[in-house]
Amino acid sequence: MTSFIELQDFSFKYDAQAEPTLKQINLQIDRGQKVLIIGPSGSGKSTLAHCLNGLIPNTYPGQQTGTLTIGGKESFNRSIYEKSNLVSTVLQDPDGQFIGLTVAEDVAFALENDCLEQAEMSEKVKDWAQRLALSSFLKHRPQDLSGGQKQRVSLAGVLIDESPILLFDEPLANLDPKSGQETVDLIDKIHQEEGTTTIIVEHRLEDVLYRSVDKIILINDGHLLFDGSPDELLKTKLLAENGIREPLYLTVLRQLGFDLEKAQNLADLSRLNLSEVNFQAQYQKSQTRKDAPILEVSNLHFGYQEHAPILRDLSLSIHRGERIAIVGKNGAGKSTLAKCLCQFLEHSGQLHYLGKDISQDSIKERSERIGYVLQNPNQMISQPMIFDEVALGLRLRGVSEEEIGRRVEAVLKTCGLFEFRKWPISALSFGQKKRVTIASILVLNPGIILLDEPTAGQDKKHYTEIMSFLDELNQQGHTIVMITHDMQLMLEYSDRALVIDQGQVIADLPPIELFSQTAILKQANLKQTSLFELAEKLAVDPKALTDYYIQIGGLLHG
Repeated sequence: MTSFIELQDFSFKYDAQAEPTLKQINLQIDRGQKVLIIGPSGSGKSTLAHCLNGLIPNTYPGQQTGTLTIGGKESFNRSIYEKSNLVSTVLQDPDGQFIGLTVAEDVAFALENDCLEQAEMSEKVKDWAQRLALSSFLKHRPQDLSGGQKQRVSLAGVLIDESPILLFDEPLANLDPKSGQETVDLIDKIHQEEGTTTIIVEHRLEDVLYRSVDKIILINDGHLLFDGSPDELLKTKLLAENGIREPLYLTVLRQLGFDLEKAQNLADLSRLNLSEVNFQAQYQKSQTRKDAPILEVSNLHFGYQEHAPILRDLSLSIHRGERIAIVGKNGAGKSTLAKCLCQFLEHSGQLHYLGKDISQDSIKERSERIGYVLQNPNQMISQPMIFDEVALGLRLRGVSEEEIGRRVEAVLKTCGLFEFRKWPISALSFGQKKRVTIASILVLNPGIILLDEPTAGQDKKHYTEIMSFLDELNQQGHTIVMITHDMQLMLEYSDRALVIDQGQVIADLPPIELFSQTAILKQANLKQTSLFELAEKLAVDPKALTDYYIQIGGLLHG
């Protein structure tokens, strides 16, 4: 391999900022390498990616010092068009990438710009649609698809043009676990077959390491902290020091006294020598709650089109004080279920809250029983000041300002936001904004808090901050229901897993037990955590090892 991408003493400062975001970066990526770029939120990794694909400085202006060359030619100031011939990018937000009115048109867009013959273009579109399980959606609008399906459309539109550099900006962010695994497989296959230089920016380290990468680049505070092989990185403490979740099996091995610094093949569990590891643990079966249900859902039925139901006579019960994870493949009906529970969609079926029929609730009435927190806090916030945002729901209900002041201040204290009560929301971090949206729901005193992907795209620091806060709320008596694709979150922070497939609950059981249900995992596009592969290598009960992991004092939430 020869040097292909090179940065020498490269720094970049956005015009709107006083300090540079990237600082004296010296980096070399060889032709044909597969490289993973990691770092906590705000570290500069996305800025580096934007410098490579031309969004900087063409869309996000700023000043650079040092050099950035691709193929031996200075590339920082090339136009986006020139960069597009070198770098094809899959954005984190698929909606921002769609061009065509149908999936087929969108996938074909790059080929149309290349003036490819229509017959050849049609064959290529069909081929990539089949490889990415999009064949039945070619006539659909991309905007009508689920998050995971949208991501695959974006992948097809980029992969079809076969540029020498493929840049993936958090490609797993909206995918269910199995689809994420298949995406990593696909990226690896393309890398092997086409010899492309592949760059992946992603929070989910363990998921990307499901297939080998040539090297990992760790960035924090604009500085390049590590540039080397996965094994070398996993032997250091850099992941923990910089807020990145390490592979789950390594966490357990470290607690079992395994010497990571002396080990070989740390990034590949199947090749690790664990002959000296001695595991002894008692497994106690998880006990389900027996409290009276706070919410009972019976025969819930909904479809956007009359003859294409999304939810099919779905029934479930939620008990007071539970932590429930709703999981399943993209398009299974999870988000539709949430919208029905919140009365955003008209549906048939019965809902009973504390024994009372609430099927005919208005959206306003339902929000006082079930609070819904969106994945992106910026989509919920409408007021400039923190106090006003949290008070908005009460003001819309005509509550007196005296009562509003008392209730808002109490909730802000609960959420750790009281000292910021007079701050503008624009001054908050992402995690703090998330707390504001939760506070705006809590102030209405709902019995159930329903969250859609509460930690998607978050680094370990923000992930732990958000989930520890939700655990505190749960300990105060709030019932927490989470829609998630994160198997580790489900394992660590839930008591029950509800598995949804084709609009029905196909499993309702403790998370530890779900991971042993191979048929259900396959049906719902879920996957076992690496603890199960580790248990197999150690010849111990997977449930016992998982239970040991959960019971490690202070490990999970510190």
